[in-house]
Amino acid sequence: MTVLRVTDLTVHHPGPLGQVTAVDGVSLEVPSGTTLGLVGESGSGKSSLARAIVGLVPVHTGRIMLDGREIRARTIRDRRRLGRLVQVVLQDPDTALDPRMTVRQTLGEAATVFHRLDRPARDKRVTELLELVGLDPRLAGRLPRQLSGGQRQRVALARALAVEPGLLIADEVTSALDVSVQAAVLNTIRELQRRLGLSMLFIGHNLPAVCHVSDAVAVMRHGRIVETAPTDALLRAPQHPYTRTLLAAVPSLRTPPPAPAPEEQPP
Repeated sequence: MTVLRVTDLTVHHPGPLGQVTAVDGVSLEVPSGTTLGLVGESGSGKSSLARAIVGLVPVHTGRIMLDGREIRARTIRDRRRLGRLVQVVLQDPDTALDPRMTVRQTLGEAATVFHRLDRPARDKRVTELLELVGLDPRLAGRLPRQLSGGQRQRVALARALAVEPGLLIADEVTSALDVSVQAAVLNTIRELQRRLGLSMLFIGHNLPAVCHVSDAVAVMRHGRIVETAPTDALLRAPQHPYTRTLLAAVPSLRTPPPAPAPEEQPP
């Protein structure tokens, strides 16, 4: 089964000299229970594609199918339904989390969007979500400013998982983190894949990070997909010159990521 199918998608943005084509006839698929990595340099159109999928920017032409149904986020009801099908975790958790809400309030609110839960059930769900992303439940009473960057990103991930979406889009989720924390978050994502059978579109410009968590990788350049292949095949025999350039810029993709440094936990 295919969770996400994008067909001939084009997205335009207004520019000083007229329309700019950010996404140019892109087609891709994410089979159920797999992760498709989407890699490319800044400005290649990756984030514009992600925003189009979740209804944040208008689609000029093409189709977006989730679970076999075409998505059109035109009404509040459409957007509510879309939120159940797909959730996105963005690069900067500082802007994604309400600074006035504790972790418990943030996750509790997300957990009750589609489910009616009483107070004990909601608190239990918050604890489950924190443990799921590798955080101590005692962090539930803290505000975002009292957490490290890696902890805030894990809270953002837990919030997205709270609604049990059919597809998770992770857009540059480790690029704002220190290298050792990046490795810890990537390992958490891989563990979540194994435990939950997640279907994911993992977007990044860091090719080793993308390959570490992806079953297949699509390479994007100037708004177009120039190559798509299973991860092992892409690393072993890249077909497009741009893909070979990306690989040549990385010292070694066969060396595993560094062991994660422990993130601070409450005393």
